[in-house]
Amino acid sequence: MESVVMENLFGGIYKGIKVLITGHTGFKGSWIALWLEKMGAELYGISLEPPTQPNHYDLLSLNIQSFTQDINDYNKLNTIIKNISPEIIFHLAAQPLVRQSYSEPLYTLETNIIGTANILESVKNLPDLKAVVVITSDKCYENKEWVWGYRENESMGGKDPYSASKGCAELITSAYRNSFFAESNGALICTARAGNVIGGGDWASGRIISDIVEAVSNSSKVFLRYPNATRPWQYVLEPLSGYLTLGWKLLKGEKDKADAWNFGPNMENNVTVLELVKEAQKTWDKILFDFDKNNNLSEAGFLMLDSSKAIKLLDWHPVWGFSKTVSYTMQWYKEFYQNNKVISEKILTDYITSAKELRLVWCRI
Repeated sequence: MESVVMENLFGGIYKGIKVLITGHTGFKGSWIALWLEKMGAELYGISLEPPTQPNHYDLLSLNIQSFTQDINDYNKLNTIIKNISPEIIFHLAAQPLVRQSYSEPLYTLETNIIGTANILESVKNLPDLKAVVVITSDKCYENKEWVWGYRENESMGGKDPYSASKGCAELITSAYRNSFFAESNGALICTARAGNVIGGGDWASGRIISDIVEAVSNSSKVFLRYPNATRPWQYVLEPLSGYLTLGWKLLKGEKDKADAWNFGPNMENNVTVLELVKEAQKTWDKILFDFDKNNNLSEAGFLMLDSSKAIKLLDWHPVWGFSKTVSYTMQWYKEFYQNNKVISEKILTDYITSAKELRLVWCRI
C-alpha cells in the first residue's frame, strides 16, 4: 500500500505528530511503532532492551528515537519524557507474562502498577500533551468463568500477580484521570483492554505461539499446559487498530472517549488452545504437540470480552476471523524460518486492505 494512502488512515491524524511509545521494543509495541511509522508519525520510544533474541523490533529497523530506560525509575523517566514533550503517548511497557508473575511477583507489581503511575505522574503538566492511551489486559477483570463477555464496568480482580497488577493499573489510571486530568485543558486519558493477542514476531517464553515456534525450530513437540482453556484469540493488528482509533478520537478532543475500552475478537475466535494448535497445523505441518501433565499453576479457564461499547461508540470492528488470524500468524514464522524473510509490512498491508473492504471508519479515505 502506498505511503500516501497509509498516511490518510485515522483521518490522517498521525502524520507529523510527536508520538511516544513505552514498551516499543516488545511484541505489541514494535507492531504499533511500524504502523505509526508508515503513517508518518515522529516516533520516540522508552523501553528496556528487546526481551528476546531474535525479536521483532530489531528485525524491523524502525525510524524511531529510542531510549533504554526502566519505567520504575521515576526521576530518569520523568527527565526523558519532559525532553521529548510528546503530543500523544501509547503506554505499553509492562511485565506481560502470567507465568513470569509467579516467579517475579514484586517486579510484576512494581512495573505494571507503579510504572504506570510513574508515566502518569511524569505527564501531568506537559504543555503539548493531548492524549494518553494506557494498555492493560482482559485479565484485569475479576474472572468468574462466565460464559458471556466482560464489559468495561465489571469489577477488577485477578487470582495471579499479573492479573491483579493489570486491575490495579486500571484503577490507578482512573484515579489520575479524575484527580489530575479533569480540567478542561488537560490531556485526555483512556485505557484499552484486549484479548489473547497473537501474530508474527513474538518469541516471549510461555506463550502458546512462541512455544509452538520453539518446538518446530528444534524439531520437537510443543507441550500444551492448558489444552482446554478457551481464549479470545486475535491478530495483533486488531487491538492496535482500536488503540489507534482511541488516539485519533482523543487527539480530536472527544472527551467522552477518555474512558475504559474493550477490544476483543468476534465470538468465533473464542476457542481452546487445542483448537488453536490444530488450526496452526493447517499452515505449518511440522507442528507436533502433546500434553503437559506436570503443570500446576493457576490460569483462567474461560475469559471473553464484550466489545459492544467500542463497536457502538467508536464504530470499531474486528477484521479477521479465526482461520485468518492463525494462518497469518504461522505464515510470518514460516517465512522467517524457511526463507529468512520478515513479512510484517505485507501483513499490515493485507490487514488494511481487508479493513477497507469492510469500509471500517478508520480507513475511509
